[in-house]
Amino acid sequence: MSEPRSFVVGIIGGGQLARMMYAASVSLGITVRLLAEGPEVSAAQVVRDVTVGDYTDPETVRTFAEGCDVITFDHEHVPTSILHDLEAAGVQVRPGPDALVHAQDKAVMRRRLSEAGVPCPAWRVVAHASELQAFAADLGGYPVVAKAARGGYDGKGVWKIDSDADAVELFEGITDGVPVVAEEFVDFARELSALVVRSPSGQAVAYPVSESVQTGGICTETVTPAPELTEEQAMAAQKLALGVAQELGVVGMLAVELMQRRDGSVVVNELAMRPHNTGHWTIDGSHTSQFENHLRAVVDLPLGDPTPRARWTVMANVLGGSVADLPSALLHCFARDRRLRAELYGKEVRPGRKVGHVNAFGDDLDEVRRRARHAADYLMGIEEA
Repeated sequence: MSEPRSFVVGIIGGGQLARMMYAASVSLGITVRLLAEGPEVSAAQVVRDVTVGDYTDPETVRTFAEGCDVITFDHEHVPTSILHDLEAAGVQVRPGPDALVHAQDKAVMRRRLSEAGVPCPAWRVVAHASELQAFAADLGGYPVVAKAARGGYDGKGVWKIDSDADAVELFEGITDGVPVVAEEFVDFARELSALVVRSPSGQAVAYPVSESVQTGGICTETVTPAPELTEEQAMAAQKLALGVAQELGVVGMLAVELMQRRDGSVVVNELAMRPHNTGHWTIDGSHTSQFENHLRAVVDLPLGDPTPRARWTVMANVLGGSVADLPSALLHCFARDRRLRAELYGKEVRPGRKVGHVNAFGDDLDEVRRRARHAADYLMGIEEA
């Protein structure tokens, strides 16, 4: 009797998102292969079948893809030319390069979303300081925001421009030919995250909209569902994200990061086509986590229920601080809060680095938030008791 064959998913990128995808793969009976940046990165510590190599090298990626039923991603940085070649060779790539480019290139994303009528900040691609200055003048003055079209994340590659001199200084430090997207500075009330997942057959589901708290350009906390968001506003944000997923042909998770203006309207800030930091609450707070639903989508299984298990779920990121021995520090956290959930990423602790997160859930938002913040602070060495 032959042994049952498992569906083989190749994940490119060895960070914590791949690590948590692997955890979700076990119950689905999916075999994971990993193309990792190094032998000790987060996911490589737990996945059995690991290839260490350069995801920008066509031959490395092609060889890795052999024997995989489908390729998906821990990040969006694989060159689309390589992914087009894989598709031409008959490899399933999900999301495909024609969708993924909109998460890689902000200029491409802004152009496509604007053409589709999706609300965006005022924007313009600029190549010189004078063009950035003219953009600011057309908007009535500074400040404006400048973003590297490619390569930015967690606040990197984003600059607030307050004067003509700032515009000149920015372009003095940028290599010629690197495109910059100038955007309106949105005086937003808060940031929201609308997560949806879509399968190749077109089935799609939406998670509750989360409020995302950013510190220094890094997400430090999410609250789900977003407090004081009306049912009408929540449904509009979910509909917007589902529409973007369909318009771009996304397969798998799509995170649509939104800025909510003070009048309640929203504009799209960023897109991510993979499981997302703002969806970590789903591991413990929803009936089907974003990681399981991403895998269900890429292998075209029916999608799972995204609805929440509790009234409120708060996720707090653990950024590297003064606590080096995180597993031992969980002793205090779990003894104090038996319902707390934690994920550690197996990373070396460095200041400001995402090394884990905690989830707390319950019926009282203030209490849930206190529990999550206390645990995260303790794991960062901010509190002693």
